[in-house]
Amino acid sequence: MTTQKSNPHFVIDFDSTFTKVEALDILGEISLEKHPERDQRLQRIKDVTDLGMAGELSLRESLEARIEILDAREDHLQELISRLSKQVSKSINRNKEFFIENASNTYIVSNGFKDFIVPVVAELGIKAEHVFANDFIFDEAGRIVDFNRDNVLSSNGGKVRQIEQLRLEGEIHMIGDGYTDYEVREAGIANKFYAYTENVEREKVKANADHIAPSFDEILFDNKMSGALSYPKNRIKMLLLENVHPNAFKKLKEDGFAVENYPAGLDENELSEKIKGIHVLGIRSKTQVTRKVLENADKLMAIGAFCIGTNQIDLDAATQKGVAVFNAPFSNTRSVVELAIAEIIMLMRGIPDRNSDMHVGKWSKTAKNSNEIRGKKLGIVGYGNIGKQLSILAENMGMDVHYYDIEEKLGLSNASKCDTLEELLSISDVVSLHIDGRPENKNFFCQEHFDLMKDGAVLLNLARGPVVDIAALKANIESGKIRGAGVDVFPEEPKSNQDPFESELKGLPNTILTPHIGGSTQEAQENIGDFVPSKMMDYINTGNTALSVNFPNLTLPPLKNAHRLIHIHENKPGVLAEINNVLANHDANIVGQYLKTNEHIGYVITDINKEYGKELTKALRQVNHTVKFRVLY
Repeated sequence: MTTQKSNPHFVIDFDSTFTKVEALDILGEISLEKHPERDQRLQRIKDVTDLGMAGELSLRESLEARIEILDAREDHLQELISRLSKQVSKSINRNKEFFIENASNTYIVSNGFKDFIVPVVAELGIKAEHVFANDFIFDEAGRIVDFNRDNVLSSNGGKVRQIEQLRLEGEIHMIGDGYTDYEVREAGIANKFYAYTENVEREKVKANADHIAPSFDEILFDNKMSGALSYPKNRIKMLLLENVHPNAFKKLKEDGFAVENYPAGLDENELSEKIKGIHVLGIRSKTQVTRKVLENADKLMAIGAFCIGTNQIDLDAATQKGVAVFNAPFSNTRSVVELAIAEIIMLMRGIPDRNSDMHVGKWSKTAKNSNEIRGKKLGIVGYGNIGKQLSILAENMGMDVHYYDIEEKLGLSNASKCDTLEELLSISDVVSLHIDGRPENKNFFCQEHFDLMKDGAVLLNLARGPVVDIAALKANIESGKIRGAGVDVFPEEPKSNQDPFESELKGLPNTILTPHIGGSTQEAQENIGDFVPSKMMDYINTGNTALSVNFPNLTLPPLKNAHRLIHIHENKPGVLAEINNVLANHDANIVGQYLKTNEHIGYVITDINKEYGKELTKALRQVNHTVKFRVLY
């Protein structure tokens, strides 16, 4: 007869582990709010705390120093408890159900104080009698003047002696961020020490750890115990290329993911190697995610394009691999439009040539070939998000706006729709291209289109490099057919700022060349750095696919008291029925099910109210036409 292995005893530190903060630092903010030496004293408290955590100051000395600096009273504690309750570590907070279910073998052992620890941890079901910490001593006026010096936790080695006194049977796992937590393992009292790094990382502590735990989910996963997540976020690897905005890195890191930032793009072979083991990829416009790259992506779940277009991604291959793709369709439209307006004005005034002349000492004051944009006809090719916003701004500046799109689009304000591209080109003083870079749009704008344009018109390409025949553009600028051009995108672009730029358009008259910076403003990149990570996190954390460019768009209600299973399959008849048969055969009761399809795939999310085992997940992976299956909770 075999006996089932009992769960370990979890002994958890409080400051910077159970909570994100050091409680006495927060108490200082409260008690010293109106003190004339507030900032200096708060810094001294922090310095003393850090020295104590690093083992460079005795615990008793640390407590004595902080209490003296704090100048705190008993009536400050309620505000402290309120603030600490809002500062419980994210991964601990989301595992509230675990703590409630495992209250009998969960303990708090801290060099902090029971007065504020007990009320905070009680909210997660931890018993007051399982909290071991120091005690404040108050004077008659309610001022905190000392601590109970007979408490073993008031001096060095106190955690070791306290846990010894508990006489816990079975394995003990110590979880904390400080040197005093490691001492429990060093003394042989704990079987394992987890260096908890969700809130603070101390190299000396990490170096002595049995296991580094960026989250409580990681601890549960290491112990093969069920928690709020089926897979710790810190094990989900994200790779961000091409200097995406720091907001993206910060946002993803704060949510618990393992994020690597790479400053440049990667070519196909480099990315094919780098993509192995990566769960989420973030790119901008230079990186090409080809079929070969996706074939080497053994764990990839999602791609975030930190830009508007997605033509640099093989969407068919991504869909076939069950990889959801997200972009930023609106985040940088204003920036691109402002650049277009600026270039229209500059080119209509001949500013590029006047500027060049001035830099070589030539004074070329003339009104020849210099015009206002008011009253001129602007032709917009591609009336999407950017085209529409350009339409509004240009009209407000007095331009007569016309547009052409292969899809039926309602014109905004007074913009006039042209039935054919030929019609638009024949009447426009300025033509601005805003079409996507799909393969069939290569050399979309060629010599026959230049022939249709008015003599002396201006052309802007802030869309995609391959859509204009560069040789034809060069010839028409040189001949004077086109009076000027603004080009922000090129068929071949350098991978990084360190690589040289080559183009036939260099040195041409009245030509503005910019290094693909249409969306490169601080505002746009900040917006993209917020928007795209939010979409990727929403997909990884909840399964939502809203605004995905290649997956069926599905927005889900919040999940409560259930487990969520995600199944991606080829869009074939009978798959949903087979999924439900598998669930029924494993006695899994469905509390919610959501299905959406497109022409390529079906996307099914099923919430069940029964604990699942490996047999169920294995069976769901074996359903016919399965592309990818994952468990969220």
